[in-house]
Amino acid sequence: MSALHINTPLLQSPVLSQRVGGRVWLKMDNLQPSGSFKNRGIGYACQQHQARGVKQLLSSSGGNAGLAVAYCGRMLKMAVTVVVPTSTKPRAIELIEQQGAKVIVIGEHWAQAHQHAMSLLDEQSAYIHPFDDPLLWHGHASLIDEVVQAGIKPDAVVLSVGGGGLLCGVVKGLKRHDLNDCEVLAVETTGAASLAAAIEAGSPVALAGITSIATSLGATQVSDKAYELYGQHPISSHVVSDKAAVDSCMRFLDDHRALVEPACGASLSIAYDLPQRLKDKQNILIIVCGGVTATLAQLQSWQQQL
Repeated sequence: MSALHINTPLLQSPVLSQRVGGRVWLKMDNLQPSGSFKNRGIGYACQQHQARGVKQLLSSSGGNAGLAVAYCGRMLKMAVTVVVPTSTKPRAIELIEQQGAKVIVIGEHWAQAHQHAMSLLDEQSAYIHPFDDPLLWHGHASLIDEVVQAGIKPDAVVLSVGGGGLLCGVVKGLKRHDLNDCEVLAVETTGAASLAAAIEAGSPVALAGITSIATSLGATQVSDKAYELYGQHPISSHVVSDKAAVDSCMRFLDDHRALVEPACGASLSIAYDLPQRLKDKQNILIIVCGGVTATLAQLQSWQQQL
């Protein structure tokens, strides 16, 4: 069974390496067929469900996960319904529908869309959770497999956190390759920082709402597994502003000719704005998680507003 994701380029960034003082490697998962790392875990999960006889896929997502399910469903010739909250950008809905999926808009935030999607489940369908599923983590771990196969063993990984699916997959991959001392810098934006809230509270807690423009990070509560890993692996929590995330998207576009959304810009901002945080690291892996819900015009508009 062929994977539904691709082995994405691993590029050394001269500009960020010079800025940080170590070798900065970019895992360009913005080049996945659906535009984000979600292709990995979601592709694996969809294939597993099809193998057990499922005919229809259901998802809830503010953008990237729903688009990945829509893409994978099209490739597997399975019907797909994606439930999105009203905060979802029209561009994301358009892209999901282009893949042939049905889109239902309901709820003010992801949690409400999630509840509606769950209510649609029947014996012929499977629900593809956007972040809280061991099948996803297994698929996302392939990212670290590819980095190690390329001959790079990072001593730090910088990634963005929404619900924690990428975090869980990356830590799974690091453990698989005995990289147990590799620090993971988990980055969120103010107004969508569910991991930071869980750490402060001592357990996962629900945010009152999502106020960040980085709506792809808009899980009001981080997964239990992501919080659990915080106590088991060297993970540090970092919260950056929307402005830092957007500015980093624009700088990344100039430096690397690649357009990503603020959810991805959050991670990039560590290297751009807080390089001293990585000064003691030799091989730094930044996961360019991608995202297709932002356009250049929208980034420019946000930059002016912020």
